[in-house]
Amino acid sequence: PYQWACFDEVPFTKPFKKLSEMRIAIVTTAAPYQPDKGDQGPSAPYNAAAKFFSVYRLPIEPEPDLRISHIAIDRVHTSAKDSATFLPLAAMRRAHHLGKIGSIAPHIYGFPTNRSQRTNMDIDCPQLIRQLQKDQIDAIIGVPNCPVCHQSVSLAARAAEAAGIASVIMGCALDIARHVGVPRFYFSDFPLGNSCGRPDDVASQDQTLQGALDLLATAEKPRTIWHSPLRWHGPE
Repeated sequence: PYQWACFDEVPFTKPFKKLSEMRIAIVTTAAPYQPDKGDQGPSAPYNAAAKFFSVYRLPIEPEPDLRISHIAIDRVHTSAKDSATFLPLAAMRRAHHLGKIGSIAPHIYGFPTNRSQRTNMDIDCPQLIRQLQKDQIDAIIGVPNCPVCHQSVSLAARAAEAAGIASVIMGCALDIARHVGVPRFYFSDFPLGNSCGRPDDVASQDQTLQGALDLLATAEKPRTIWHSPLRWHGPE
């Protein structure tokens, strides 16, 4: 059986700036759209051809076209039609406009969903940290989508914290993040693929981001987990 990552010790960095002064970046497992790789649109079946295998760094202007057809989201209860459910960029822009965060990083960072924990830790994490440090990032918001994504992003968050970059993960697979051992986890009890809120529900997306930001700013110790009060609309 697959052995999920599990650690006794969890690195933890307390932010040294207020949220209103931080430069915050998104770390995602969503993949850049590749027109030659088959169906990657809403309700697309699982599409392994659309996977990516190295850390990427894309500018947020113009907003990149990212998809999640390449990973195991909940295709029974959700469609990934609204990209804001797995990419909190629009919500972050609104938060920045209101002065809640200092600035949004000029790039989005893609972290590959990899069943090889060794590859994640030995190759992907160092690449990600170098890029975050180059862009002078103060904190990251990790956004996993599938089960293995939650493990991969948890490993990325651990590496960031060890490098002095605070992190919070917005996710839907509580058991995996808890098992790996992460600094901060904001849990939404939603179908996989909706880590950032309900589809076509801007208020829920803003509330989910705000919950994660509050957790980022106030957590006093690692393994701090907050549960979103929001409930899913639709069949259980």
